[in-house]
Parts: sequence; C-alpha cells; structure tokens
Amino acid sequence: MPRKKIPLKPAKEISQPIDSSSTVKSAARVMQILELFDDIKREASVMEVADALGYPQSSTSALLRSLVALGYIQYNPAKRTYITSIRVTLLGNWVNARLSSEGGIIRMMRQLNDATGDTIVLATRNGMFAQYIHVIQATNPARLHLSLGTVRPLAYSGAGHAILSTLSTQEVTRIVTRYNAECQDEEHKVSLRALLNELEMVRERGYGVSYGMQTRGGGIIAAPIPQPRNQPVLVLGIGGIVEVMKAHETELATALRTSIQDYKRTEQA
Repeated sequence: MPRKKIPLKPAKEISQPIDSSSTVKSAARVMQILELFDDIKREASVMEVADALGYPQSSTSALLRSLVALGYIQYNPAKRTYITSIRVTLLGNWVNARLSSEGGIIRMMRQLNDATGDTIVLATRNGMFAQYIHVIQATNPARLHLSLGTVRPLAYSGAGHAILSTLSTQEVTRIVTRYNAECQDEEHKVSLRALLNELEMVRERGYGVSYGMQTRGGGIIAAPIPQPRNQPVLVLGIGGIVEVMKAHETELATALRTSIQDYKRTEQA
C-alpha cells in the first residue's frame, strides 16, 4: 500500500542543533535542509522549506541554489521545487554498510515498520543526548510523527535509557550529575539511584520504555542493537501514541527484540 505524503512540520517541530553556540549557522542550516528532505521524502518549494525550518526565505533560497550548484540538491524549474540528489544518497555508505539503504539495520527498520505500522527510529549517542539518525514514519491512522535529528536527554528518555544500559555505572553517574546540574526544570531532574534501578530492569527485560516523558501523548520502546567493538551504540525504537503503546507493550517489545535477534543472527552468519 503506497504511503501517504507527510506534510511539512512547523518550525517548532524541527530539531535544532544541540548547542547553537558551537555550530556555524550556515553549516547547521545546510544539514537541517538535508535532514528535512530525508524526513518528508518528497519535493518542496523554497517557501515550504523556509516555513518548516523557520528560516528567512532569502537565505533559504541562497542555500538551496548553492546546494544545487554543488550537486547535492536537484531543482525542478517547471514546478519550482527542490529535492536531494543521488550524490547525497552515496555519502557515508563507506562508513557502515549496515546503515546504507540496503543494509541490514535499515532493512530491519522497514520490516518492523511494516509489521507494526508504528514509527521506527534509529538513535545513537551524541554527547549528553540520544539523537534520531534515521526515522521511518508510521502508517497507522493514530500515529506519532518523530523528526529526523531530534535529540533527547540520555538521562530522561526511553531511547536514552536504552543507550545508558550499555554503559558502566561510573559513566552513567557522570552523565546524570552533569544533566542535573544543567537541568532548569526541577521536575525533570533525575534520581541516580532510581535511574540505576531502571537500567537494571532495561537490561533484564531487554528494552527501555517511556510514556509521555518527552512528548506529551507519545511513547517509545527502545533497545540497543549489538554492534562490533569500537562502534558507536545504536538503539532501535518503536514510537507511538501512549494509550496504544501501553495496551500493546508486550507484543511491541517482542517484535522489537525478535527483530534485533534476527538481525544479530544474520550478521553473525
């Protein structure tokens, strides 16, 4: 069944750099433009891109023209729309073949998306955060839209807990101490003892879960994917509406863990 086009999200829904003071504005905007196209998977006009990302139309137009000249974006003069080129597709395939469009991890994500109809995310650690590096949007009528590039605190998110479950107690303590020192909301500060207990449960049951922790009405079930030594931790997650996720947690968690186990067997074969 063909997937419906996903409308462009308003600026507030698009992920922002973790620390804008440490990024060059034009570089950050280029990457967010590329991530936006990966998220919507269709052509878009200058105005649509500018509105979705909250950028001035003039600078958005200049950036898109520059990317066209460099071969990373294609321009359709008849429709006055832009879309990423095959050159973008080929970037980075050499780093990890498992993450290419035909690699095992992306194939696993597609199969899980087909089986559940829910949003499937791939996350990795980015400093003090878990960041969504690939997203396949839900096909269910009641669905949760998660944007590519979104970041969640390691200490206060389901995907973050799945990542923390692979780390030592010493490293978790360091992360929680820093998170609490920087957290402005007292309600969101984390008890180290409670978190360590939660991480033990994550390891025992094989997945982390959060309901409404970061997105009101949204939940996620996430589990780490076995990786070769010295490779960054990757986490696979199923995202959806809280009520639906709670009602079907056992079957969703089983589907998630089974997918990861099948992937592991395939990689080891």
